[in-house]
This record gives sequence, C-alpha cells and structure tokens, in this order.
Amino acid sequence: MTIVPGDPLPAVELLDPQGERFSLAARYAGTPLVLYFYPKDDTAGCTREAQEFSAAKPEFDAAEVQLLGVSKDSAAKHRKFTDKYGLTVPLATDEGAALEAFGTWVEKTLYGRHYMGIDRSTFLFDAGGRLVREWRKVRVPRHVEQVLAAARELGAG
Repeated sequence: MTIVPGDPLPAVELLDPQGERFSLAARYAGTPLVLYFYPKDDTAGCTREAQEFSAAKPEFDAAEVQLLGVSKDSAAKHRKFTDKYGLTVPLATDEGAALEAFGTWVEKTLYGRHYMGIDRSTFLFDAGGRLVREWRKVRVPRHVEQVLAAARELGAG
C-alpha cells in the first residue's frame, strides 16, 4: 500500500547517520516535515538535490519546516557524503520499511535492464503529521523551489 494525501506519517523506523534507530513519526511529531527519498549518495542528481535542499535549509527553518533525506545507503556512507559536500540537510538510512510504506521502491529500467530502485520522491507533512503534498518521479531542477513554496503555504513561516 502506498501513502496518499491525508494519510498520517507512517510509523516506520530509520537509522540516523550515527546508526541509531529512530521512529519517524515520533521524532517529527508536531512539526511540518519535508521527507525526500533519493536513490544513492554521491551521484550527480542526488548530490545536486542534497546541495539544493542544504542551500535552502535556512528558508525551510524560517518556515518552521524540518527536512530529512532518505536512501538505502549506510550511515557511514551518509556521513562521508555529508562531509564531502558540506551538507546541512539531515540524512537517514532506510532498511526497506519506509520505502514500502511510501511506495518509493519501484521497478526501474535502464538501457533495457530491469531492476528495483528508489523512485526520487518528496512528501510534505503538516504539523499534525498528515501528508498534504507529494511529488513523484522528481526531476531535480527547480524541485526544491517548488517544495519550499508549498512548505510556505502551510502558514508556519
């Protein structure tokens, strides 16, 4: 089953960059959240997306909206990625539960080869923990601007 607008933030667990397990719903209770899923640390599109979210983080902070990037990469890989590019957006590791809950683990095709991977997707939750907006099959250019505009519409900032 895939999350749809109006649904609550799923009660799934992720790993922070130190490898500590946390509940997504518990950690972000009572605060608007932008949750974005991306395929892989240190690849061109994913790096650009993380850099753009990091650059816009002060504006998300001003709107009182939290940011969290999620991939299947390990906590150690996230730390290395963050350090290499000076990222300020927090990253988390999913072992599969969040990908399933959000419907972002999908079949992909590249050069005729079929494989399973993460569909670049972004989700905006309000302070009540309800999904208010989703972007699927994201293209990186201008995406962060679109998400920030929607986040500002929540009225927090």
